[in-house]
Amino acid sequence: MKNRQLAMSKITGLCLLFVLVFLGACQPEVPPKDDYTVAAFYWPAYHYEPKAEFLFPDKKGEWEIIYNAVSKEDGHRQPKVPLWGYVDEADPKVMDRKIETAVNYGVDVFIFDWYWYRGEPFLEDCVDKGFLGANNNRMKFYLMWANHDATTYWDVDNPGIDSVIWAGEVDREQFNVVVDRVIEKYFKNPLYYKIDGEPVFCIYELNTLIDGLGGAGQTKEALDHFRKKTIEAGFPGLHLQGILWSALPSSITGVPGDRIESQDQVLSYLGFNSLTNYCWAHLQNPDGDYEQWADASTAMWPDFLKDFSIPCFPNVTISWDANPRFLFKAGYISNSTPEKFGRYVQKAKDFVDQHHYTTKLITINAWNEWSEGSYLEPDTTWNYGYLEALKKAMNGQ
Repeated sequence: MKNRQLAMSKITGLCLLFVLVFLGACQPEVPPKDDYTVAAFYWPAYHYEPKAEFLFPDKKGEWEIIYNAVSKEDGHRQPKVPLWGYVDEADPKVMDRKIETAVNYGVDVFIFDWYWYRGEPFLEDCVDKGFLGANNNRMKFYLMWANHDATTYWDVDNPGIDSVIWAGEVDREQFNVVVDRVIEKYFKNPLYYKIDGEPVFCIYELNTLIDGLGGAGQTKEALDHFRKKTIEAGFPGLHLQGILWSALPSSITGVPGDRIESQDQVLSYLGFNSLTNYCWAHLQNPDGDYEQWADASTAMWPDFLKDFSIPCFPNVTISWDANPRFLFKAGYISNSTPEKFGRYVQKAKDFVDQHHYTTKLITINAWNEWSEGSYLEPDTTWNYGYLEALKKAMNGQ
């Protein structure tokens, strides 16, 4: 009797196992949670930087122009007030909260604007002391070399580009210093973001790099050196990423035997692997209704596919209002809401899906561009609304 009960129990168990396997096989495949990578640009200007004290004497970095901002006309929402206060991002305790919030709401990577002026880093404490001091293996990061000139645009009392404070160009000697520093300090960090094992390094102004290095041929040689040094450091290669806007040259001269007369040919010649945008303000004039601006910007995405032979990862921009940096009234975007932003995040997901990108990277402007009115960080108007909209869109809700 006991043997019969045991046999029946085994048969019942096998039948149940078969049913569970069969039902599991019939269920639609659920994509892994990390199928997409959301990378938010991070502007590291909200801490004390001694080199910038002449611009921000309150010693709180660019927070100074945020809390001093004023409305320029009726209905203009200024100042924008951070829910967390005017915090010091170089403090690991402050950055701990940022990282925890970012990860919880679906931001996988911070892309730090990274600067090098006059043979020295600028605004680096945010990354070194804040982010790396607090990260504790929670979040990836990579660098965008923001190699533009620092001009009087940063000076609210003289908001023009007529005077250069620090030049963004570097010669080959300085380029080599940058390469060694970036590889040693950042690429070798286990949390540095990689595509196919290759550290991603983004360059903001390609034309400035070419001018500083003395031409296209010299730039190719310098980038080949960067790639070689990266491989020697133990990586399979270097993933160079460009920013698609007017600072990406459409032609270069002085290349023997080659006619390089398109942005795609420029990138191919120099060995770039991918593109993205920094913000929609580089694509369409940032003035007026958010949806009109967003529709015009995202309507350009199909052209990027036709024009480039490398992936162009879509960017979603939250809004735009750089008026805190100006004494006069500049154009700005109105009617941005978390719900509208979430719809364009979904559009970016659809774009990378439709074109079968093996790396589903979506960039966001930005985590904290308070001075340009484009930020995921919570404020006193929307609270966590933009973060919640991002999370819902990425979870397919």
